[in-house]
Amino acid sequence: MPFPIKICAICKEEFELKPDKPGFANRCPQCTEESNTSELTSPTSKGRMSADERKTAKEANEARRQAMRNLLYRKDS
Repeated sequence: MPFPIKICAICKEEFELKPDKPGFANRCPQCTEESNTSELTSPTSKGRMSADERKTAKEANEARRQAMRNLLYRKDS
């Protein structure tokens, strides 16, 4: 039974979708390999926040919650 033929979403080339293929089902093996290597080299770790940054973020989140609450539950009368 032949494998289904798919078209890569990135390079638009046809490839066979084989079982246990690593990566996404809509990307060819070459594009999958390139995206994996670029993800490994990019820094994904987020730095630690200082106390002032945490306080600012907490206040901003509280203001967002309050604004959403006011929009959702305000009376139009």
